Amino acid sequence: MTKTEKQWADFLQYIKDNIGEQSFNTWFVPAKFDQFDGKKLRIIVPTQFFPEYWDAHFSNILKSAIIKIYGQGVLLSYIVKTDSANPSTDIIISGPTLGRADGAKRRTAPDFINEIFTQVPEDLNPNLNPLYTFENFIEGDSNKFPRRIGLTIAEKFQDAFNPIFIFGASGVGKTHLANAIGAKTKELHPNKRVLYLSANLLQIQYTESVRTNKFNDFMNFYQSIDMLIVDDIQEFAGKKATQEAFFNIFNHLQHNHRQLVITCDRPPVMLEGMQERLVTRFNWGIIAELERPNTRLRLDILENRISREGLPFPKNVINYIANNVTGSIRELEGVISSLLAYSVAYDCDVDIDLATKTIARTVNVNNDPISPDCIVNKVCKYYHITNKEVMSASRKQGIVLARQVAMYLTQKYTNLSSSQIGVIIGRRDHSTVLHACSTIERRISVDKNFRAEVENIEREILKR
Repeated sequence: MTKTEKQWADFLQYIKDNIGEQSFNTWFVPAKFDQFDGKKLRIIVPTQFFPEYWDAHFSNILKSAIIKIYGQGVLLSYIVKTDSANPSTDIIISGPTLGRADGAKRRTAPDFINEIFTQVPEDLNPNLNPLYTFENFIEGDSNKFPRRIGLTIAEKFQDAFNPIFIFGASGVGKTHLANAIGAKTKELHPNKRVLYLSANLLQIQYTESVRTNKFNDFMNFYQSIDMLIVDDIQEFAGKKATQEAFFNIFNHLQHNHRQLVITCDRPPVMLEGMQERLVTRFNWGIIAELERPNTRLRLDILENRISREGLPFPKNVINYIANNVTGSIRELEGVISSLLAYSVAYDCDVDIDLATKTIARTVNVNNDPISPDCIVNKVCKYYHITNKEVMSASRKQGIVLARQVAMYLTQKYTNLSSSQIGVIIGRRDHSTVLHACSTIERRISVDKNFRAEVENIEREILKR
């Protein structure tokens, strides 16, 4: 046995002795040694979930094992084997530096913030998450429009849709889509300078550049970007100086046909504490909403991940999760992680009994499906009209609005087709339903009071 092989065997034995056989067999037996060069230990894992789970549940054990077997200051990284026949598609994920000596030099925040301004143009790190791509951003009714517009922007790299302003509730995939746009752009246009960062980091960079008299460097750097992706722009609210700087960056990039990708937790019209001229510019391009996934999309997302990562989830468990975890994609991910964790902790298989107990601990579950009748009843109650009026041929403004809202929410919360919704609500055809849904979507995006109305109705529907 070579020295390297012995180190790896000792590393695994140390972990096994400290976490138990069941957990070790589940989480470490599938891992394989790749290389160790004295400074970096690289491990091959079957899916991207392994390093995430290790970091969340075994970080202290890993740190101890690294120090004991490999020494201080070793960087841990992973290779996710995405395609065994094509190593170029493997994903390398850097992990934390484990076992750092107490006296080791750490980079300060200003070091990290300012070093970006001195990067050679062709060496610019786009700061993209390699796991967030279009390939694993599953398309459905709730995200079709923003996904397709984002893909078009990346493929054509033209400023017809500039900026693209992506908004939606927490956990619906805004960060994923923004990263996917950047990743596809870099893939198809490798010479373009693409940069992703959070609005909070941009604000910190701006503040630090002013403090250190590097504001000109800050502005010159950001005005040189070909595609600037800013996540969670609502973080700029109330920060007047940062808004002023971003306003000038925005104007320069757009004037020079550079692309801006912006995400937010609300549409521009609902942004408070933001300069009106910035809000106006956010409305210049495309405003695209990511809605909460419906049952069909939740099922597709679950099946895609479970198939991709080879997770031990039977079909009835997948269906149960899709039908009962209705909040966001992030909730779906959390339930998957929780199920795997409980299966290890209790040394049992993932089955419907475990899924029922786990989901009951993590999300509010109402086992009754949302029916069209429930939706119509809640809409009628909110607008103080009768079901008969909604089902009638009346063209009174208030009745038409209620009918359109009912169609929109039925499309959102059920798996019924547009034709089926039309038959149920007033015996209309599918084109009437499509028109109603697009009308409500447009009004929600520009009228914050109306959006609040619809959200109030949705809350009542979810209560049943």
